[in-house]
Amino acid sequence: MELTDNQFERYARHLILDEVGDEGQEKLLNSKVLCVGAGGLGSPVLMYLAAAGVGTIGIIDDDDVDLSNLQRQIIHATSKVGTPKVSSAEDTLLRINPTIRINTHRMRLLPENADNIFSKYDLIVDGSDNFPTRYLINDAAYFNGKIVVSGALLRFEGQLTTFRGGAGGHNEEPCYRCLFNAPSSNNSDGFRCEDVGILGAVAGVIGTLQATEVLKELLNLGDSMSGQLLIFDAMEMSFRKIRYKRNLSCALCGDTPTILNSAGAKFD
Repeated sequence: MELTDNQFERYARHLILDEVGDEGQEKLLNSKVLCVGAGGLGSPVLMYLAAAGVGTIGIIDDDDVDLSNLQRQIIHATSKVGTPKVSSAEDTLLRINPTIRINTHRMRLLPENADNIFSKYDLIVDGSDNFPTRYLINDAAYFNGKIVVSGALLRFEGQLTTFRGGAGGHNEEPCYRCLFNAPSSNNSDGFRCEDVGILGAVAGVIGTLQATEVLKELLNLGDSMSGQLLIFDAMEMSFRKIRYKRNLSCALCGDTPTILNSAGAKFD
């Protein structure tokens, strides 16, 4: 495809980057990215991907906008309280960039629908807020050969990493289960922002970093965060990285896997 005059002007600051240029921008315009969650992490991710010209953006979320969301979920406005998050997010994104396509999935991600939804996209962004969904995203992405850029938040801290284990040519790279063993079934949700709180701007830090990593993966730029966990501490204003490897005993990607499809996730 050839860029239009409007696109040349809109994406001018990308086009003058040697690492992006016309070819890279065309690649973004032809890319399809799914964001699981339109909340604290999903908000900055979605807004920056729309501004960057990712041609098709999917949003999956079954929640409505609540007043308590607005402290950190910047994609939503006060006037949208009570409306579906996917619709609110779509309105904001199309105001940012009306030339892209937005697919809304107003539903909860489940083992029964994950494969069908993931198969329509090139890359998955994990903006979820609970362990079962994170494991499901990991497993479905692995079996569908999709890269996952994952973020997590808690109080004054955030984490970021990328999982490419199921994508072509990256079979030796670790997955989420290599990094975090499945939680006990009696505490499968773990800690959530609604229980322990979150400094709102921390969501912006991690979500923006996620968007950066998505663009890098789509454009094949720089060093991937696969096998590296970035930890941000707002109280110290510090970043540190922890390296991790593929677990040969992993239930999903190990040498003798016990999870054989996306519906087979077990949290025990």
